[in-house]
Amino acid sequence: MIGSHAAALLIKNNINPILLELRPQQDSVDDILGAGSAKILSEDIMNFDALLDVIRKNHIDSIVHTVANPLLNAGANESPYDAIKLNIMGTANVLEAARKLDLKRIVFLSSATLETNLKPASEIGKMSEDNIPRTTNIYSSTKAACENLGMNYHDLYGTDFVSLRPVGVFGPWSGKGGGGRSNMMKNLIQNILRGNEGLISPWVGEIVYVKDVALSILRALVSDRLKFRIYNIGMGEIYSPEKIIEIFSRISPGSRIRIESGGDMLKFKPAIQMEKPMDLTRSRNELGYNPEYLMEGAILDYMNWFKSHS
Repeated sequence: MIGSHAAALLIKNNINPILLELRPQQDSVDDILGAGSAKILSEDIMNFDALLDVIRKNHIDSIVHTVANPLLNAGANESPYDAIKLNIMGTANVLEAARKLDLKRIVFLSSATLETNLKPASEIGKMSEDNIPRTTNIYSSTKAACENLGMNYHDLYGTDFVSLRPVGVFGPWSGKGGGGRSNMMKNLIQNILRGNEGLISPWVGEIVYVKDVALSILRALVSDRLKFRIYNIGMGEIYSPEKIIEIFSRISPGSRIRIESGGDMLKFKPAIQMEKPMDLTRSRNELGYNPEYLMEGAILDYMNWFKSHS
């Protein structure tokens, strides 16, 4: 989802991306990019020699690294070894390829889970990009390891590494994958459009629309003279389940939404409950990132996309 939307925005800005995926979901990618808009290669990021070959043959100078284990937190909890191997060693392959081939920049998609899935919170003091995270689940731990390796490569070898930490991402995508809140919003909107009852988790936290994440990727890729390496990416506002239900009632009068009292979403409650949105000061000042979609605009755009693809 994130890679496809980022590629679409790059194309609009006259940058020609090549998409690399082990098992490309061609139809879903085409839904976002349009058929034939970008070159898509089927290759395994775990195969270091093949990765080097792709970079050389296609004259790649920068990489946007969005690969992560299926279903994120939930998937990592179910298959920890596979998540550790893919997330950490996949990132190591990207970093080593960048070092060996002297690539221009690596933009890595990390996660705001490094600022919410911390234990114990009393050791942290405040929400900040510069916290040393004590992570509470496998997925968060892999993201922490990847960021640390990226910073090591930057400090030791001069590899230009930039890490983006989006909150839960949602938006148009017809394929498989995604995290808990992404699939929650997808199922919610689909049910509303079908006239069915929708379910929403009692905790939503801060979420962000995928088109804004794509914008942050573009800015991170082309920005020069960056002072920092890690940037928060969010919507700039936290919406309670009740507020989201109110928005749906305005957009789609008569829609029925129930706040669920159980379900898988409740298993992944973060260690720190966000009382205010992620601090975007650094992202605004350094990347020029300002979210273009608040919740109502994001939901409207998403619903219109579903309608046009039904």
